[in-house]
Amino acid sequence: MKIVVLDGYPGNPGDLSWKAMQALGECTFYDRTAPEEMIERAKDAEIVLTNKVCFKAEDFDKLPKLKYIGVIATGYNVVDCEAAKAHGVVVTNIPAYSTNSVAQMTFAHILNIYNRVGHYAHEISDNDKWTNSKDFCFMDTPQHEIFGKKIGLVGLGNTGSATARIAIGFGMEVYAFTSKSEFQLPPEIKKLELDELFRQCDIISLHCPLTPSTKNLVNAERLKLMKPNAIIINTSRGPVVNAADLAEALNKGQILAAGMDVLETEPPKADNPLLHAKNCFITPHIAWATYEARVRLMDILVGNVKAFMEGNPVNVVN
Repeated sequence: MKIVVLDGYPGNPGDLSWKAMQALGECTFYDRTAPEEMIERAKDAEIVLTNKVCFKAEDFDKLPKLKYIGVIATGYNVVDCEAAKAHGVVVTNIPAYSTNSVAQMTFAHILNIYNRVGHYAHEISDNDKWTNSKDFCFMDTPQHEIFGKKIGLVGLGNTGSATARIAIGFGMEVYAFTSKSEFQLPPEIKKLELDELFRQCDIISLHCPLTPSTKNLVNAERLKLMKPNAIIINTSRGPVVNAADLAEALNKGQILAAGMDVLETEPPKADNPLLHAKNCFITPHIAWATYEARVRLMDILVGNVKAFMEGNPVNVVN
């Protein structure tokens, strides 16, 4: 079978191998594919692998040879799955490969806000603030412990659960807004309704999928519920947070800080209000992208394609 990878660079910027995929068929690899290039590049392929290149309903009539789309990610909203199914095209995703990496980034943001390690490294290496200090130490930001803090998890799937385990290890009080019943939760996790979670917790961490009910879940009304020293972390999906409302809350000092790995549009537009909001710390959608997670991603991707070719597809989402 002919295999085309439309945007392989994010998952494999050159430090991994495509040899296992090449063993499965005739492969063509593109680092990136613009929307207007997709049909031309995919028209002769039976198997197409995509990360963020979209497949709309009207595209399938132009791709009569297409039998399979492998999404190189967990989220698969880039493909019109109903249209794919109607055209006999199997769509698969890659679940749970980055669970521990995303949980780790959640705490990287929390610890950065509470300890400001990057800030101090910069001040010392570039501005000589410690060298010129009158004291044995140099400190110009508050320092906080996370021990005993209340963390509220919005969503308790794979990543939310991994984050909870780390929080328990740090000695935090863990609360969750989840569809799971109280009887399904370990004793260290207490269930709360969403608004109560925002009222009570020192840290809100988002681990929910993007759905019509979660879009703008974090908005002006919920931000007003939060403590003035509370922080919010988003490693889920950008549109879960209303950017304008969060920027206003940060700039007014309504909450302490935010750590964001995702934004509504990626890469962000220059006028995104969070880019210059007070105490907003942004990483460029890299929580998923540790070397170890990408090795798993590639292994599962190859396994998905191989299973499809053998007539027993796995991780099917349509």
